[in-house]
Amino acid sequence: MTDDAEHWWQALLANDEATVCEAVNTAFSDSPAAGCAVGVDGAVLSVVVRQQELDSMPGQTPGLTPAGRPTLKNLTKRDRVLWWLTSMGSNIVATLKEGFATAPGITAIDRAILTRLPDTQRLGFVAYGRWTRQAIESTPWREPEDALRFQDIGQDVACSVTTTASGNLSSSIKSLETSRVPGFQELLDHAQDEPGAGEPSLADLDVTLGAGTPPDDRAPLTDSYRIKPFVEWKQETSAGPPPVPVTPPALPASLIPGQALVLPEDAWQGLRAAFSFAGADADLTLFLTGEDGRVAADKDFVFYNQPCSADGAARLLGKRQEGSFFVERATIHLAVLPERVRRVAIAINMDVDTGLNCGALTHAALHMDYVTGAAWAFQPSANPEIRAMIVAELYRHTVDGLPAWKLRALGQGWADGLDGLTRAYGVDVE
Repeated sequence: MTDDAEHWWQALLANDEATVCEAVNTAFSDSPAAGCAVGVDGAVLSVVVRQQELDSMPGQTPGLTPAGRPTLKNLTKRDRVLWWLTSMGSNIVATLKEGFATAPGITAIDRAILTRLPDTQRLGFVAYGRWTRQAIESTPWREPEDALRFQDIGQDVACSVTTTASGNLSSSIKSLETSRVPGFQELLDHAQDEPGAGEPSLADLDVTLGAGTPPDDRAPLTDSYRIKPFVEWKQETSAGPPPVPVTPPALPASLIPGQALVLPEDAWQGLRAAFSFAGADADLTLFLTGEDGRVAADKDFVFYNQPCSADGAARLLGKRQEGSFFVERATIHLAVLPERVRRVAIAINMDVDTGLNCGALTHAALHMDYVTGAAWAFQPSANPEIRAMIVAELYRHTVDGLPAWKLRALGQGWADGLDGLTRAYGVDVE
């Protein structure tokens, strides 16, 4: 290694601001996500990312007619927002991983995301937060839905796409309040929002996101994500080797009331829960409790008005219709739960305004899985005498002298609904 190279490497390891920003921005230059490193404070890197606007997302998706013919179906506004949010999460995760891979001395990245707002067509901040190297490297990223985990594993994360009181994603994207973070407004005030200003601008980053070509007449980038025309794809596949058969995923193991099992350690990093149902409306709720079975504070009560625990380890992802069913999803990161949390109760309660009971639910089932392994399903009985129930619980245990987490199917309920459910776990609902 030459003296110059050794000097550069030592400066990179020491988190020299100019060296780190130059190296990271060089790494970002061939990425579909338009990001820019803007500063280093100790071992924390600051990055601004330009996210494509909502109006650039497709308005239709492939589907089938009742007769089975291919067609295009119009996306609802919420579906487009979910698609846009997943795209933003993917860009955040990709640039975080690239930043950590490029700068070995950086332990955390502060990130702010800008986009052109649909209503005003002006730039605004739509997400920000801090993500540590450990959180990014210990989280599996394999499925498109994993991109939404950026909200679960970050610190002080704010996002303009929120969950409504009914459990659905909001259908609008509004700018976050810039006064909450020092320097945001100044950065926004000095941002060049129009192309052709004589120097690279935030508006020029649209070119990178759209056409795959950076500003200033540089060489075009290779777009690994370009959608190939059908004729091109057909020619490539017909000339190539036969496709490798894909093994279908294993069916989830069915649980019966009272059945318990030890969760694999891989599941601790990101357990996914999905409660599906029809016939009536119900809400998913999580209680993070101590040994006494009661929450220590309101922050350990996760419901539609507070969809995330204080440490981000438990989060409701919203409710949406999928075919003839409604599905409400949640993620639970057991590995990052504080030691004081000994159990996590997964509960459902009927909509209090309807006066209906659990007997009105049809096809109700809780599905749980994790990215790299097994899946489980539990179908609680449709009991007409209860209005809220604990469907399942997760609890700490010891196996062969080592700490473990177990999953138990329950299906036990309360006749007085949400009031009885929350009272049992030490929550006062006004």
